[in-house]
Amino acid sequence: MLHYSEMTAHDSAASKGGSSEFLNVERILAMVRRQVGLVVAAVAAGLFLGFVYLMTAVPIYTSYTDILIDKGQSKLVDELASASGVFQDEAEMLSQVELLKSRQISGTVVDELKLDQNDAFLAGNPSLLRSVRSAVGGLIAAVRPELPVEQADASAQRREAAIDILQGGLDVQRVGRTYVLRLTFDSPDPVLASNIARAFGSAYLDDQLQAKYAATRRASSWLQDRIADLRQQSYDADLAVQKFRNDNGLLLTGTGLVSQQQLSEINTQLTAARAQTAQAKAQLDQIEAIIRDGRTDALVNDALLSTTINTLRGKYLDAARRESEISSKLGPNHIQSVRLKAEMKEYERLIFGELRRIAESYRSTYAVSRERERSLQASLAEVTAVNADDNTLQVRLRELEREAEAYRALYDDFLQRYQQTVQQQSFPITDARVITDPKVPDKPSAPRAPMILALFAMMGAAAGTGVAGFREYRERFFRVGSQVRSELDMEFLGFAPILDPEEVKPGEQKAAPSQLWPAGALATYVRRHPMSSFAETLRNIKVAADLGMPDIPCKVIGVVSCVPGEGKSSVAASFGNLLALQGMRTLLIDGDIRNPGLTRGLERKPEHGLVEVMLEQANADDVLLRDDPMPLTLLPTVMRSRVTNTSDLLASASMGRLLTRFRGQFDYVVVDLPPVGPVVDAKAFAQRVDAFVFVVEWGKTSRQLVRSAIASNPVFHDKSLGVILNKADSKKMRLYRSYGSPEYYASRYESYYRD
Repeated sequence: MLHYSEMTAHDSAASKGGSSEFLNVERILAMVRRQVGLVVAAVAAGLFLGFVYLMTAVPIYTSYTDILIDKGQSKLVDELASASGVFQDEAEMLSQVELLKSRQISGTVVDELKLDQNDAFLAGNPSLLRSVRSAVGGLIAAVRPELPVEQADASAQRREAAIDILQGGLDVQRVGRTYVLRLTFDSPDPVLASNIARAFGSAYLDDQLQAKYAATRRASSWLQDRIADLRQQSYDADLAVQKFRNDNGLLLTGTGLVSQQQLSEINTQLTAARAQTAQAKAQLDQIEAIIRDGRTDALVNDALLSTTINTLRGKYLDAARRESEISSKLGPNHIQSVRLKAEMKEYERLIFGELRRIAESYRSTYAVSRERERSLQASLAEVTAVNADDNTLQVRLRELEREAEAYRALYDDFLQRYQQTVQQQSFPITDARVITDPKVPDKPSAPRAPMILALFAMMGAAAGTGVAGFREYRERFFRVGSQVRSELDMEFLGFAPILDPEEVKPGEQKAAPSQLWPAGALATYVRRHPMSSFAETLRNIKVAADLGMPDIPCKVIGVVSCVPGEGKSSVAASFGNLLALQGMRTLLIDGDIRNPGLTRGLERKPEHGLVEVMLEQANADDVLLRDDPMPLTLLPTVMRSRVTNTSDLLASASMGRLLTRFRGQFDYVVVDLPPVGPVVDAKAFAQRVDAFVFVVEWGKTSRQLVRSAIASNPVFHDKSLGVILNKADSKKMRLYRSYGSPEYYASRYESYYRD
């Protein structure tokens, strides 16, 4: 057992810091160690309940069938219902799941297998809970007056009950992201489970066929009416187009309207006429420029083709050659030269005369071209005006044509669909088929023993953890020394373990036998075990008193507690025996006048005690009990009648004179005082005490009670040597130690003690 003779500031800071951490792993592990037994017990209880459930549960068998929704087949009805024809996978599959779960399919299965006449099926799952419910229902039915029920109503009720049971055991799930639906049914009867699963598949396929047939029949009837309307609408639209053409003169050719064709032809002719006019104008301008400049060497195309001009040019050139030769030989004034020059002038006149004739032909051609161009422009303006009116009318015409085309397309499409619907109505098919035939299960699917046991174990663990957490949250007792220091601001003197009276064998030698207490008494435990951890704790009190009161020759030490039963009398008696064992003259006073526990533990009951001495009915020397040869003396308290003024006796002047006398005879006076909680005797006696030792029962006395007691009696705190945690359970104490705390290293000190 570890003791605390000193407490440093470092230890105090460490303990406070550890308690203020957000997540103290050591504290959590300590909590786990403390409560693991409770959690294990809760898990064991959960497993036991799980075994009980498994023993009473009725085995359930599951049979299943797989149904493929094959969307690769005809989607005519879907296309009729939706213009887009898009198959919405998730919505479609969920719709099929709900269809399989519907009461309509379940009613078909009930009728096919006659389940409403099967009393075993209507009885349901014969579980313990259902049996209790049936018994309670039967008892209520026996008490309640029965009303007459018609046969038809009874059959309908049985059928509805069978449907409810079917839907309770039915489950339909989509297999992954496929088009497969898995239908499972649970029943205590494996053969019945297989038959019901098979009947569900058949009922679903039959329902699909009936739905297809009804849908195609309704579709064909609707299509007939719709086709008749569309035929008339298409005829009316075509007739409106033709009537609009005739009324507005919108005549058609092979390439379009007549006005459009005329406009195109006139445009072409006008372009050619403009080109011809430009050419004639250019030729006219050219020949007029030649005539105006008098250039005989310039020619036009028609001049080159004229034989007259070519002959005259030849003669002109010959005369010019000869004139040049004569002028060079005989001079420019020679008669021959003059004659040749006159000939050249005549030739020029004739040539230009011919050119003027050609120019007149060019002028005439140019005038004709201009007149033709003006005529074409007038025709173009007239045709353009007509065509503009036609274009305006064509907007309405195109609208009528589009309407007529739409009616024709709808008519053709609905006519084609009608033919398909008529064919499908004569040979209906379904999009679903059974791909896995249900089999009779050979093993039950429920209850699953491992899962049930694991579930109950988890529930037990959760319940145990909750209770354990509540217990930890409600933990309000002193367990370790750091709690004493932090909450009471008092010195922690150590732990006093739980001690039991020892049985002494006859003839057994015991060290320092006592004349006051019987053999094996708790008060003399320190005599028999002077090297025990308990004795070391008591030595800690002596050391604290010697260090705290070095100038007081006789120290009066009061031993108190908060409530009765914390072991303060045993601690006081053991402390007195320890002091006497160390050779100190020690006086034990039983100051608990109302409940003298110290005196009750004596081997021989005294006749007089403290009360008689205080009332001067007996001499103190005659009342004192000595434990020779030990220097130990005891002043008992004998209760012969109820004393009402015990606090006055302890605070009286007689008690003061008695203690003054004892201070001169003893080294230590140990007073076993009443508890400070229920009575005020200890508080009244506090002025005569040098120091107090506070005894708190480990794991039993509330911390709040101790704090309140000390807060209301500050004298106990001011004169306190420290606190002893009594009746400590060494096995449980291990659960409250944390790493680095003094309790963590307690096992290393075991070699120093010999209990």
